[in-house]
Amino acid sequence: MLEGFVPWPEDIARHYREQGIWRGETLGTVLRRAALTYGDKTVLVHGERRIGYAELDRWADRLAAGFAAHGLRAGDRIVVQLPNVPEFVAIAFALMRLGAKLVFSLPAHRATEITHLVELSGAVAYLVPETHRGYDYRELARQVRDSTGTLGSLFVLGAKAEGFVSVAELESAVPDPVPRPEPDPADVAFFLLSGGTTALPKLIPRTHDDYVYMSDRAAQVCGLTGDDVYLAVLPIEFNFAFGCPGVVGTLLTGGTVVLADTPNPTDCFPLIERHGATVTAMVPSILTLWLEAAEWAEEDLSSLRLLQVGGARMLREFTARIEPALGARLQQVFGMAEGLLTFSRPDDPAEAVLTTQGRPVSAADELRIVDEEGRALPPGEVGELLTRGPYTLRGYYRVPDYNRRAFTRDGFFRTGDLARLTEDGDLVIEGRIKETIIRGGDKIAAGEVEDLLLVHPGIAAAAVIGVPDAFLGERICAFLVAKGPEIPLADLKRSVHAQGVADYKLPDVVRYVTELPLTPIGKVDKKALAAHAASDQEG
Repeated sequence: MLEGFVPWPEDIARHYREQGIWRGETLGTVLRRAALTYGDKTVLVHGERRIGYAELDRWADRLAAGFAAHGLRAGDRIVVQLPNVPEFVAIAFALMRLGAKLVFSLPAHRATEITHLVELSGAVAYLVPETHRGYDYRELARQVRDSTGTLGSLFVLGAKAEGFVSVAELESAVPDPVPRPEPDPADVAFFLLSGGTTALPKLIPRTHDDYVYMSDRAAQVCGLTGDDVYLAVLPIEFNFAFGCPGVVGTLLTGGTVVLADTPNPTDCFPLIERHGATVTAMVPSILTLWLEAAEWAEEDLSSLRLLQVGGARMLREFTARIEPALGARLQQVFGMAEGLLTFSRPDDPAEAVLTTQGRPVSAADELRIVDEEGRALPPGEVGELLTRGPYTLRGYYRVPDYNRRAFTRDGFFRTGDLARLTEDGDLVIEGRIKETIIRGGDKIAAGEVEDLLLVHPGIAAAAVIGVPDAFLGERICAFLVAKGPEIPLADLKRSVHAQGVADYKLPDVVRYVTELPLTPIGKVDKKALAAHAASDQEG
């Protein structure tokens, strides 16, 4: 067992195994079985490239042997930073077969984030593309190697460079690799990154057992079959695109994954038409672009049957536009790299699909909504969402002090999300506890004020934060994108007030911007907005 990993208690793990929830299967075994079942059927498409199931399986074997030949061992951590290319999938399965621990990193990460990931994970290797979108990742890798003490190997996808081993060299290192013993399914398969915008990410250990189960349940709830074509719009290092159901869920059901280079509709709409994509997943900021583009797009999008959307709150007025504009059924998603995954169901009543984030994908998931004292709240009341289950972590990697605060004594994860349950058991996310503004002693959910502001017909986008105030403690600062001329603050206050809310929820300060800053996964970057507000105050 990897040092620093917090496993499930043995009695609970035994229960999951006895109930058939964890089936004792590694992700490498999943690929092997799929290769035997589906053979030459296409599993990956990227540009003009097509990779079959059996070919991907053999490719992963060669790469695993190559990594081993160049010194990587079971238990070693390796940071992998690649765009959406077939090599990423092959490398991920190769490392999982070897028993090395892949640390996912987004292409947008730079020296600060990568150095942090290397140091926290104790990574001994780092794999990068040669260049991507004009950025030289080899120079980044050298910089990280020189500033850390553990990196012994640098790998590059692309031309060989001094100090690097190329992926091509890995593939040819052992021409006829022999089968390797499978890792323990209960062990860590890889590390995902926490998604907060207020600090450097923490490492989330995902085991073979938990991830195979989660991806399989996600695929079943989505109704995936071998006829489905999943369009990977988001970076596949992102949990949403890798396993919810994403790449892994599609592989489990014998479908095909089309890898998109960008989420832009100008890139993705032709892919939908060309490959008959049936399912995709995105965040609301990307969906906004798709809805705008759908008004003038000439491509045939009729193959798209299911559109998964999650990662930020959406107004009913927004969700109601999706099916008429794109022709696909909306599936609202609440998920976290830490585990819990909730979906609205394709056959749910329309109102539930438009206004809730659905129900957990597993009957073994446990949810609690609690008040500030930890007392359970009834349906309809808003509190903090706590969860535990067969694919929700029991502790972040190597942060024991933080874990003591993040988990209850009986193993429930404190998500930090404000939520409520409907009478029908559907989950509704109302915001983040850390995004609660305390103004003159009154607690205000930033998301509620954002929704109130968006009712004004002249506002295209809104993000609300609290800014320090000597008298009130915090003031409400709204960053707005206007559809046309800027709306005076007094007019905005009248619009909010007319919706019948308390005066203390009216915005105190408004800043107009041309666009809201986004994190690499498409969420509004409120850390950047807070820095913007602070610089304005200093100026």
